[in-house]
Amino acid sequence: MKIQETLHKNSCTLAAMTERGIREIHDSKVLAAMSHPLRRRLLDVLKVNGPSTVSALAEKTGQAVGNISHHLKMLAASELVEEAPELARDRRERWWRRTSDGFKWSVSDFRDDPVGEAAESLALEHQVAIARAWLANWQSYAPEWEEASFDSNAWAWLTPAELGEIKDQITALISGWANRELPDDGQEREPVFLFARGMPGKP
Repeated sequence: MKIQETLHKNSCTLAAMTERGIREIHDSKVLAAMSHPLRRRLLDVLKVNGPSTVSALAEKTGQAVGNISHHLKMLAASELVEEAPELARDRRERWWRRTSDGFKWSVSDFRDDPVGEAAESLALEHQVAIARAWLANWQSYAPEWEEASFDSNAWAWLTPAELGEIKDQITALISGWANRELPDDGQEREPVFLFARGMPGKP
């Protein structure tokens, strides 16, 4: 299959995924399935690059094909990914895609469930790991990427409602950029990881 044809199929599938919206997770088994570090990375790769074959995912992550297949099946069992047979060139080739554009859950739904606490901790570790990777490799990027990257933080006196308002504003801002239709302007773009957190704390 030509690269152009693959990109076209991927773009069409990604458009369909965007329409599926955000999946709300209330089942701790689903949360546990997506919390595994490699599975979380597979979900990220499928989000950033679109549908992919098992062999391509193995090459991207440096894992054995059999290991990738195992974890994809675990994700599929929780309906986090699904096969995309229409993209296969033959019966041996297996393509996979995400079943939704994003995921969200509330800690309150898992207040007495250790899986919820573990998932939140692993999510934070995942975010920090990406930030650390940038700090370790920023010199491999063009200077303008260093100038554009940012770390913004502050202390503020807030009510729960005010913190919720900030959450809604930031979530809408990030979602708007993440789910926009990419402009056909010839500009070269890199995957950029955006995340923000706000919670009560003490200096």
